[in-house]
Amino acid sequence: MGGGDESMLGGGKTTSPPQASSRSEPATPNKNMFHYKSPSRGSRAGGGVQTTGGVHRPVDRLFGGLASDHTSPSSSPSRRNLTANSSHEIYSVSPVRMDSQRLLLSPRKQPRPVSKVPYKVLDAPDLADDFYLNLVDWGSTNVLGVGLGSSVYLWNAQSGQVDSLCTLNDERITSLSWITHGPHLAVGTSSGAVQIWDTQNCKRIRKMTGHLARASALSWNEHILTSGSQDRTILHRDVRVADHYVTRLSGHRQEVCGLRWNVEENLLASGGNDNKLMVWDGLNTEPLHKFQAHEAAIKAISWSPHQRGLLASGGGTADRKIRFWNTQTGSLLNEIDTGSQVCNLAWSKNSNEIVSTHGFSQNQIMIWKYPSMQQVAALTGHTYRVLYLALSPDGKTIVTGAGDETLRFWNIFDDNRANTRLNSSLLDVFQQLR
Repeated sequence: MGGGDESMLGGGKTTSPPQASSRSEPATPNKNMFHYKSPSRGSRAGGGVQTTGGVHRPVDRLFGGLASDHTSPSSSPSRRNLTANSSHEIYSVSPVRMDSQRLLLSPRKQPRPVSKVPYKVLDAPDLADDFYLNLVDWGSTNVLGVGLGSSVYLWNAQSGQVDSLCTLNDERITSLSWITHGPHLAVGTSSGAVQIWDTQNCKRIRKMTGHLARASALSWNEHILTSGSQDRTILHRDVRVADHYVTRLSGHRQEVCGLRWNVEENLLASGGNDNKLMVWDGLNTEPLHKFQAHEAAIKAISWSPHQRGLLASGGGTADRKIRFWNTQTGSLLNEIDTGSQVCNLAWSKNSNEIVSTHGFSQNQIMIWKYPSMQQVAALTGHTYRVLYLALSPDGKTIVTGAGDETLRFWNIFDDNRANTRLNSSLLDVFQQLR
């Protein structure tokens, strides 16, 4: 692809194109060929002498391209405008253009290194292999909550200590969600009830009913706790007051398995087993947008922290695609076929990257660069569908859970914000010295 021509293109010695001759005797210089001569001692500064057929004419430059009389790019190059610059395309025998050669020969930018091995693996017995549940969440206090069967366990990431929060009678855990800031954990159950627990004191402080079937998805917006259920409805509750019920949303026709609040813009995204993705403005009972491009259940939903109104969603086994939506205009921005069931999505807090976890048929974890969707890394290790995903509070680590009853911890994202804070603090010091 032009690599063999590099020595010819970059050489310092200049030659003119060979002239065809029908004579058998040695060729002599053609009087129409250019001949360059160094400026004489008596020539004026900055000027040279061009000799063409014995006639001397001033030349602006001896080396480096075209003479002083320029030609338009659309016209074909004439002999008056060819110089000793051997990198000109007319001297190349390669079919590849010069700018394309430079691009092909330039060193390829390597993706950042990502460890392909989890730094920690925890056993999670009785972790359900159910696509529609949400049983793992990582809170702002750096405590991981996991629902195992009828029990909720807490793992402290700083100390490594594991504690049992609760065990329910005749009910199974179907969803977990930490409040945005603080130690309170919402727990959805198979009966449809939603409980709120104070994890510091291991005490239940609220139990709220309203759903007729399991509460499979939960999401917080400040003091509003939103739950999605197998009964196809979404409930908003104000946890500050005794009469917690606010409103009910009935847009989906099958189980609601994905819920995610965008707190900054007060928008709620919901995904269901009816292949519908809906965006709700605040507590309004009518959807702002209803997207129907997916061809399978939508559990994977994530709002971008880097661009306003950017929503990512992923479809199940019959769909396998990640789609990106502009919720300000209601338009589809991009889609990519991942080749397998999309179970979860999470944006990096520190860089414009997104991670996806997958089920049938590869059970992999993928890291993508947005918006190019260039693959940064592919992580494997789970032997069942990677149904659960949570991001650490500092944004550097993810935990994944699967039906193989393991939790795996991966360091995949850089903490670019740390460098920003460091530079900002140094700038403050210099400003104080001035």
